[in-house]
Amino acid sequence: MRATPVSFEVLVHDLTERLAGRESDRRVRVAVDGADAAGPDRLADALVDPLRVLGRPAVRVDTRDFLRPASVRLEFGRANPDSFYAGWFDEAGLIREVLDPAGPGGSGRVVTRLWNAETDRAAREPYQDLPRNAIVLVSGPLLLGSGLPFDFTVHLELTAAALDRRTPAEARWTLPAFARYVDEVAPETFADVVVRFDDPRRPALVTALD
Repeated sequence: MRATPVSFEVLVHDLTERLAGRESDRRVRVAVDGADAAGPDRLADALVDPLRVLGRPAVRVDTRDFLRPASVRLEFGRANPDSFYAGWFDEAGLIREVLDPAGPGGSGRVVTRLWNAETDRAAREPYQDLPRNAIVLVSGPLLLGSGLPFDFTVHLELTAAALDRRTPAEARWTLPAFARYVDEVAPETFADVVVRFDDPRRPALVTALD
């Protein structure tokens, strides 16, 4: 594999061009997958305005707004990496309220925020109707390999050393979950775009050698 360093701005431009150039008469569901240390939210946020300039309305979804209730996700403790890996995120809710309605033949009527983790209650977000050419940008960790119906996937890759170095002390208990993700899912082998984010100031596009 070849890693080509680019600026963050060049990365945003590259992804914007790729996404805006997809089917102009249908909605596109995009995963921006990565640990918090890689900044998937930052990248997804940065794509919104450039896509709109090119005529593709962009809608943001953060998986932290699709957590399962605390009684479920914390059943085995507040720092259980296996629960984080397989039980924290309400994938069924994400499919039902976002990905299926935004998909082919879907109603286009979505909820972008389902759960308020601070109050541990439903967020009561109103439904919104997506334009037919909208691009839905879903950011968060561990998004790939579980059958979520995305049309385009971006994986933000960190070496184990970089992930260890950039994960704050209060979140280090999640590191075994990300190691398991690499071993069991290997998202870098099938994502549409892989970006190495060991240095947040200098990402690198990863491509196969010719």
